[in-house]
Amino acid sequence: MERVAAESREKAGTKVLPHADGLYAVTLQCLGSFEGAGMNSGRASARISIMVANPVTVQTLPSLDPATGRICAHFARTPVQLIPQLLLKARQAQSAWANVPIEQRCARIGILKKKIFEATEALTDAVVRESGKPRVEAKFADVFVSLDTAEYFAKQGPRMLLPEKMPYHSTAAVMKSGALFYEPLGVLGIISSWNYPLAIPMSQIIPALAAGNAVLCKPSDFTPECGVLLEKLFYDADFPEGLVTLLQGSGDVGQALIDARPDKIFFTGSVATGRHVAEACARHLIPSVLELGGKDAMVVLADADLDVASSAAVWGSYSNCGQVCLSVERLFVDSSISEEFIRLCVQKTQKLRLGPGSNPENEVGPLIRPQHVQRMSELIADAVQRGAKVLCGGRARPDLGPCFFEPTVLMGVNSSMLLFRDETFGPILAIQVVRDAEEAVRLANDTEFALAASVWTRDTARGKELARRLRAGTAMVNDLLSGFAIAEVPHGGAGLSGWGRTHGKAGLLEMVHVKYVDTDRLPGMEKPWWYCYGAELEKATDAFLRFEFGGGFASRFRNARAALKSFFRDHGF
Repeated sequence: MERVAAESREKAGTKVLPHADGLYAVTLQCLGSFEGAGMNSGRASARISIMVANPVTVQTLPSLDPATGRICAHFARTPVQLIPQLLLKARQAQSAWANVPIEQRCARIGILKKKIFEATEALTDAVVRESGKPRVEAKFADVFVSLDTAEYFAKQGPRMLLPEKMPYHSTAAVMKSGALFYEPLGVLGIISSWNYPLAIPMSQIIPALAAGNAVLCKPSDFTPECGVLLEKLFYDADFPEGLVTLLQGSGDVGQALIDARPDKIFFTGSVATGRHVAEACARHLIPSVLELGGKDAMVVLADADLDVASSAAVWGSYSNCGQVCLSVERLFVDSSISEEFIRLCVQKTQKLRLGPGSNPENEVGPLIRPQHVQRMSELIADAVQRGAKVLCGGRARPDLGPCFFEPTVLMGVNSSMLLFRDETFGPILAIQVVRDAEEAVRLANDTEFALAASVWTRDTARGKELARRLRAGTAMVNDLLSGFAIAEVPHGGAGLSGWGRTHGKAGLLEMVHVKYVDTDRLPGMEKPWWYCYGAELEKATDAFLRFEFGGGFASRFRNARAALKSFFRDHGF
């Protein structure tokens, strides 16, 4: 019955994609609005009451355009009761995939890269439609990062996972031959975010596959179409069935994924949800990697290039409408150049074109949902009440759509204000004037977040020194945000920003089991530390300790003969 209904919809011009659990993803054209989807209640997602003429027998997720508030598609939710079966299927696929030589696994990733490239326009359209960001940002941030990650692991994956010969420093291990081997963990669960619906999951799924794992990935319920297209890429690249499975749904699906007990969970999202994920993983003793956002500082020194630094501040604050974990959320500028710097920031902010990301001329798109607009207004009101001043922007723009908010510059901000303590995740550039670099570093480190930071100066050596002092997973000198797009660079933080790393060699090592294999060079000899014990062995052991750690050539020479007695002795068995 469902197959016949799907065929009739496809003939009618409606695109239908198969989903991993055997259900269909049914796309519809603009059936309703945020209100129709229950978004006026402030809930992250809701069951849609508007259904197709040929009704489906499963619950669906709406694909909402934040620029217009319209529902542009419905996609089948993954029933939570199917997730244990899908995990079992992934384990079966992974068992075979782990036996495929890594060179062949990475060659398959090379084919995936070609499929991503061929689908650039379709992927861009979906990212813009569901996240609202401008097309240029969708291509630079989502498509480029996906392509570059695939290229990096296709070429470098085999080298990074080669067995590593173990060097030994101790005389006690001189007769050892050992190596480290990097083995897949098994099935990884990835719970991803909506702000970069391709870049974030792709930068985790691709190395997971290179390492020999299978993946169950739950994309955000805000971006179900991107999830369907992502899964289709792996299907088109001819990866084994069940190796990469997309789970569509809300928090209940994420919880069911953890309860199905994958071998590790990778989560990207808010601190509040991250706490729940960590607790759920802990109950099952499942290890996790958490990327929970940031409160990133930008430090502008007195000798900075003000034109370049102000352009960076504006782009770093408003890219993706400020909905970036690496956004500039706190800016500290030296008082000696603050007036001119702030003037430039305001001037450049006022020139930005606000509107739907589908228009290639627009530079700042909408926030993801109406409740985020309300939150921006509340954060600004709190700051103004506590003494901050709005220099430009600061207003919702319902004339453009339900989710638009003007890029805003605030000065006179301090740590008493909510927008300086909590992650803002919106288009607000919050500036605090400081006496000097020392005060800037102290204030920059005065946060529970520790994801990223940047220093702006013409003195590169000083910039590096200050960057080393900033508490952050990534600290850049005269640049910002771009570290996420460099495939070799690890991404992650500390404190409320989470734990663990993704991207690069460090991220790859989060996805493998490190095994040490030891081969003894003297297999026919009993070891000195085995039974039988006695006074003579203790004397020989003391001599060995003096030989090994007593210091100096003379000590080693005096104790060498006695130390050898611990190696060559009759064990008496």
